Amino acid sequence: MAKTAFLGLGVMGYPMAGHLKKAGHEVTVYNRTTAKAEAWAAEHGGAFAATPREAAEGAEFVFACVGNDDDLRAVCSGDDGAFAGMTAGSVFVDHTTVSAKVTRELFDLASENGIGFVDAPVSGGQAGAENGVLSVMCGGPEADYGRAEPVIDAYARICRRLGESGAGQMTKMVNQICIAGLVQALSEGLNFADKAGLDGRAVVEVISQGAAGSWQMANRYETMIDNEFDFGFAVDWMRKDLGICLATADELGASLPVTALVDQFYKEVQAMDGGRNDTSSLIRRLRDR
Repeated sequence: MAKTAFLGLGVMGYPMAGHLKKAGHEVTVYNRTTAKAEAWAAEHGGAFAATPREAAEGAEFVFACVGNDDDLRAVCSGDDGAFAGMTAGSVFVDHTTVSAKVTRELFDLASENGIGFVDAPVSGGQAGAENGVLSVMCGGPEADYGRAEPVIDAYARICRRLGESGAGQMTKMVNQICIAGLVQALSEGLNFADKAGLDGRAVVEVISQGAAGSWQMANRYETMIDNEFDFGFAVDWMRKDLGICLATADELGASLPVTALVDQFYKEVQAMDGGRNDTSSLIRRLRDR
């Protein structure tokens, strides 16, 4: 069993750190709001620290799941950052969805100090984190990934290395691009069924068994029909992710016309005070016209 630290105890990080503890690993947590770290330690019997550096001291693996590029830089670098407390040979595993640019920047900084760095964004949402069945897409050196993968397994359904540093973040961009189009299509289909006087549940029962079936359909159609959006991955975070996708597409010369359109649809949902709604709330802009 490994000595670990987990930085960031949001809706994803809190249960992920819990799975590490349940798997038998030693876990010290850090959260910007200390009360959350104290609550986690009380619930799971682990320890908490006041700074990322203190949490990371002596850890073989340090995991992070924070908000954005700036948040990740803050927990990694500086006098109180995790890298300052980590020793050569330890591995930093980043589960945050961030730009490939900051990933490679921090990979280089870690490497200068003999620290391994694996970018490992996740998919599966809050439910996947709570149930320990996340999809984890990784980038980084094979040796670092090989050491980290058995520990990540505590909360993963599948964990795979896709290439060198940044490959995990690039793969997460593909994931978000695909989700954006799927949720918009599902929203349009359910709204169309309603306008046509059809029983949406009956319709999905039939079409989900054919080529139209998807994870989004299986897990979100009922709550979308019932106008329930107070769970899952928030619109504000999806817009952050899609912004990364669109900026990277410009750099690569890749065309993302549907993604760009859906990003603007999410902007409309934000204007309807839906920034904290689940991403399936796209259907609101069709109904609330």
